[in-house]
Amino acid sequence: MSAALTRILRRHWLLALFVLAGLALRIVVQLAYRPALLYIDSFRYLDDVGAFFPGGINPVGYEVFLWPLLAVGSLTFVVVVQHLLGLGLGVGIYVLLRRFRVRPWLAAVAAAPVLLDAYQLQIEQNIMSDLLFQVLLLAVIYVLTWWGAPGPKLAAVAGIVLAAAVTVRVVGLTLVVPAAVFVLLATGWRPKDGWRRRLIASAALVGGFAAGVFGYSLYHLAWTGSFGVGGSGGGALYGRAAVVAHCEQLDLTSQERRVCPAEPLDQRARNGIDFYIHFWNVPENVAKFLPEDMDVAAAQSSLTRKVLLHQPLDVVGGVVEDFFKGFAPTRTQTTGDVPLDRWQFQQTYPMYADDWYVVEWSELYDNGTLSVDPQLAGFLRAYQLGGGYTPGIVLGGALAIAALAVLGVGRAWGSGLRAASLLCAGMATTVLATAAAMEFSWRYQLPGLVLIPLAGALGATALTSRRSVVSGRGNDRGHSRPTPPKESEMPTTCPAEVDRAALDDYSARYGDQRFAPVVVLIAAYNEEESLGDVLDGIPARSCDLDVDTLVVVDGATDRTAEIALKHGAQTCVAPTNRGQGAALRLGYRLAAERGARYIVTTDADGQYDIAELPKLLRPLIDGRADFVTGSRRLGSNERPALIRRIGTYVFAWLVSALTGQRITDTSFGFRGMRAEVPNSVTLEQPQYQSSELLVGVLSHGYRVQEQPMRMLARTAGVSKKGNNLLYGYRYSRVVLGTWWRERRVSAPQCEPINEPAAVGER
Repeated sequence: MSAALTRILRRHWLLALFVLAGLALRIVVQLAYRPALLYIDSFRYLDDVGAFFPGGINPVGYEVFLWPLLAVGSLTFVVVVQHLLGLGLGVGIYVLLRRFRVRPWLAAVAAAPVLLDAYQLQIEQNIMSDLLFQVLLLAVIYVLTWWGAPGPKLAAVAGIVLAAAVTVRVVGLTLVVPAAVFVLLATGWRPKDGWRRRLIASAALVGGFAAGVFGYSLYHLAWTGSFGVGGSGGGALYGRAAVVAHCEQLDLTSQERRVCPAEPLDQRARNGIDFYIHFWNVPENVAKFLPEDMDVAAAQSSLTRKVLLHQPLDVVGGVVEDFFKGFAPTRTQTTGDVPLDRWQFQQTYPMYADDWYVVEWSELYDNGTLSVDPQLAGFLRAYQLGGGYTPGIVLGGALAIAALAVLGVGRAWGSGLRAASLLCAGMATTVLATAAAMEFSWRYQLPGLVLIPLAGALGATALTSRRSVVSGRGNDRGHSRPTPPKESEMPTTCPAEVDRAALDDYSARYGDQRFAPVVVLIAAYNEEESLGDVLDGIPARSCDLDVDTLVVVDGATDRTAEIALKHGAQTCVAPTNRGQGAALRLGYRLAAERGARYIVTTDADGQYDIAELPKLLRPLIDGRADFVTGSRRLGSNERPALIRRIGTYVFAWLVSALTGQRITDTSFGFRGMRAEVPNSVTLEQPQYQSSELLVGVLSHGYRVQEQPMRMLARTAGVSKKGNNLLYGYRYSRVVLGTWWRERRVSAPQCEPINEPAAVGER
């Protein structure tokens, strides 16, 4: 066990360091403030435990969380659980990012804010709902992304979890929008039913969310006589409207005029939104200034609507200003804001009610002692004020990186991470903007410590990755290697009748014979002059593995098939000539279905040096690559035609630019690959198959490696490749067309060929 733990710590040492530091800080916080910190809202939560009355300012979700904890423990126990959940948040962020192949150091850095930020530590020590809200938000992201693109069932579960988050903090109501958009846009469905199923999944998420919120609203109705999820009178935006309302210029009813503040606008700005939400209309003021029978909430709501209608720019301008406050370099407080010191460690116990009242709650749920350790509290305050928090400008930069990834800038387009980046960035922006619509408080920025680093790390990975990093279990070295498809999932181009006839003939000749681990595949058309020498040069073993040769004869009219059989190659004869691409597709499929682990392609004209076969196999066998191709530019070309050499440079540059990986030779025919690789990409080209396969492999995120190799002169015959501008045009069309196709859709699924049972169904 100790050895396994040591390996884990070595592999994830930076996260372990951050978790250890976070644990130490949380222990200090626990010892510094006993039994817990009690804020204004804390008394409301504690008062409602066991009653679960939904008509208060806050919904009852957090009280449900507190109930079992206080039943078996104390206030001290509650904050211990909250601190452990805080550590769990950090680990959860790291694990999720590693699931998406984010580099270990970057994933650890993304987890650092929630592990080490002093404002996060302070809120965890409070009897407050914010930590539980953060946990539920991360749970939603897990449900929507862990298993790939979510289906209707997972989407519905995510909707229900989102609804649970709303019962903890009402600000979560708007989060259904980015979640539904993500489900609608997330990749992973088959093209033939993709949009229909995405729409169904998106509807399932909205339905699950609506069902959860409606259920809570019925509970609210049963208690209060009205639908709702929170009890803030006058609507959530009343405070925002009150500070900007031009009361004299608006056409107000007598009741609306009574709730429109009489103070000058500059005085209202100094009072702040929080004053008008929580203090201006307290019972004493209502009794003093307003009639007893007046419906204050209705008057505030109607005033808010008129202000929004007639002064939209004033309201929106205030919201935008407060939204961007959260991205300031330092923690600062402007006039009218919720006091910042409420979320800072104090060297004396902070009291937000009469001493006797606070002590009573401590006596009810703990030992009645409220204490502060001055030295530990002083350390925490110095840590917090001295930079122990995540600068807003860093969070803003992470959000901007995520936005670039969502827009598909550079390599992000084919990374497979745009949808996940959109989900995290969209949820972060939505929850912060919704909070800003009500009022600005540094407390309301805390969800950003979870969501924004997630979005930034995903965005940075998308922008810098050389290959697709779609969700899946990663390996220890952080490679972006896609999970190999099962044979039943290999989306090859559906076989034509010609293929069926060829396979029937092959099965009649060889029965259920299986291939060696390595198959050298040759597609041959009228190559009787050179094929024999090429076959004689192929070794029986290479890199300690047995080697078989498979020749797919592409409707030849000469003795090519006879030569192949004579020289001992397993031979599959297609009755009709369709092009090298079709012949190779048939060979890829046949080799994979009959047990080959690695496929090597070469030509029948003797232009490739078979002695270089180990160069192709060794990176595959060692697990360093999924696809290895030779390069004449890295090696040599004995007869380089000028136009063809220019074409080699041009198309290498084009493929490199499109795929984000440096390629020097796009059409070298001597290649090695894991057997499932060519069967997992769409292959349609009859002639320009080499570039189609390469671009497809790169687009699917396989690890591609080039090896320097020699290009020899043909031993016989004439090249069937063009040497003019028309050939170049067609070649470029294939490159661009393949890139465009692979970045947009998945390959089509095919029905299995009806072959002998011994061969196996795909």
